[in-house]
Amino acid sequence: MRIGPECRSTSRQRKPHPTAGYGRSMSVGRRIVIVGGGVSGLTTGVALLNAGLPVRLVAAEVPGPTSLAAGAMWGPYLVEPWARVREWSLTSLGEFRSLAGDPTTGVRLVSGIEAARNLTQAPEWSTLLPDFRMCEPDELPAGFASGYRFTVPLIDMPVYLQYLLRRFKKAGGTVQHTTVGSLDGVEDAYVIVNCAGLAGGELSGDPDVRPIRGQHVVVENPGITEFFSEDTGLSPDLMCFYPHGKTVVLGGTAIDHDGSFHVDATAARAILERCAAIEPRLADATVLEHRVGVRPTRAEVRVGAEPGENGVPLFHNYGHGGAGVTLSWGCAGEIVRLVSATLREAR
Repeated sequence: MRIGPECRSTSRQRKPHPTAGYGRSMSVGRRIVIVGGGVSGLTTGVALLNAGLPVRLVAAEVPGPTSLAAGAMWGPYLVEPWARVREWSLTSLGEFRSLAGDPTTGVRLVSGIEAARNLTQAPEWSTLLPDFRMCEPDELPAGFASGYRFTVPLIDMPVYLQYLLRRFKKAGGTVQHTTVGSLDGVEDAYVIVNCAGLAGGELSGDPDVRPIRGQHVVVENPGITEFFSEDTGLSPDLMCFYPHGKTVVLGGTAIDHDGSFHVDATAARAILERCAAIEPRLADATVLEHRVGVRPTRAEVRVGAEPGENGVPLFHNYGHGGAGVTLSWGCAGEIVRLVSATLREAR
């Protein structure tokens, strides 16, 4: 976010707090309430706290199970609208690059290859990465016709989400573990932010959100240092492996309109076989755990405001599909701008 030059004067002026004078009915203890405990909710919470706003996060599980199950690699895949996605992704990319210098965050910059079994063109997001280049034929595994090499942040989600939660609490955020059945029923809020993922559509009466079930297998790392991902198009059978130090996350699946969290043993075996065919060292790797998440998918990500019940402003930040991590900081920053503008107007 660009900030214009400061206005100089001989006397120092104190900038009013964004909530100053807002809603005379606002009582002590009321906060901005974020509904949802996944990466979008936690990141938005941190961003709002950094802006000096009091925040309470409400969710049944914090961190949320879908975010915990993510791979996760930065990449704005299959998500729209591109003009906004581009800016959100760039914001997050900058933040993750900064976090990669701290080993406690779980964020690392890793090089690798995405390849296809047919000839493909570079994706739109390739222009956002300065080291992006097309692969030479001898860099590709057997059976692949094209590919590209680049360096991006890889995020070890269990580690990263705990880092976000610590940062959220240290900044003064509070957590309430409960299931939210209705946005109208959220108490003690002067602003509500809907970051509830798949449930975000249900809570807002949005029929355009659908689940896409994803499954990963986590194994001990046999010495892999680079990621690999296959461009499988719209196939429900994905192929990728992401090294996170001592572990590797293998993927995956994309089962449309499936909102279940059960572990599919057949799918797990198929994931292992697909990954081992590319990287033979994975064939005998010890399986540590299985992770399942449900991607909240929408034709376009929903980030914006609408009038809430009883005069409480309502903001939405959901529908990120499989790009929730990639868009997290960018979308959080937009929510901060929207909320701050609303509070200024209400003074």
